[in-house]
Amino acid sequence: MSEAPVQEVAAMSITPKEPEANGNAPKAAEPSSSPAPNAEASTATFKDQFKAFSKFGDVKSDGKFITLSQSDKWMKQAHVIDKKITTTDTGIHFKKLKAMKVPILEYNKFLEDLAKTRGMELADIKSKMTNCGTPGSVSVKSNAKAAETVARLTDTSKYTGSHKQRFDDSGKGKGITGRKDTPDGSGYVAGYKHKDTFDKTH
Repeated sequence: MSEAPVQEVAAMSITPKEPEANGNAPKAAEPSSSPAPNAEASTATFKDQFKAFSKFGDVKSDGKFITLSQSDKWMKQAHVIDKKITTTDTGIHFKKLKAMKVPILEYNKFLEDLAKTRGMELADIKSKMTNCGTPGSVSVKSNAKAAETVARLTDTSKYTGSHKQRFDDSGKGKGITGRKDTPDGSGYVAGYKHKDTFDKTH
């Protein structure tokens, strides 16, 4: 009779541990679910970009049709239009579609025809256009080039002719003195270097 309670106590001491083991099982599976947010992150597709640029500059557009002007802006931002492909090329091939606006299926035919004519890979063109960013975004490289151009155009030390006379050696503007010739009533000819020295030598 005394053995039965001992067995029951032993069984009770063992059974509470089972829920703990079961409770730990889901915790072991938690790390596997953590990468899910990263898996959901994805870049824009070519179709997404088509929709975005077909709305660029046209508030009434539904994103289903794109114009030549919008296409050129897209290609310029993606650096597809360069020395090898010009706006003349895109204009010629776009007119073959015989429409002012075209859907994405017709636009793919336009790109295929353009790539074939200019000897380029269609996949490379579409990759650039897919990864060029949102409409109107400007790359750091473009900003740096613009800053370099501005710095060159505003360097007064490289000015020549009448523009050079408008600034002093430090680059500061002379104001009206640099823009207008004021008559010298001293009686000396222009460029005379010994002005006001006669009384000192005689």
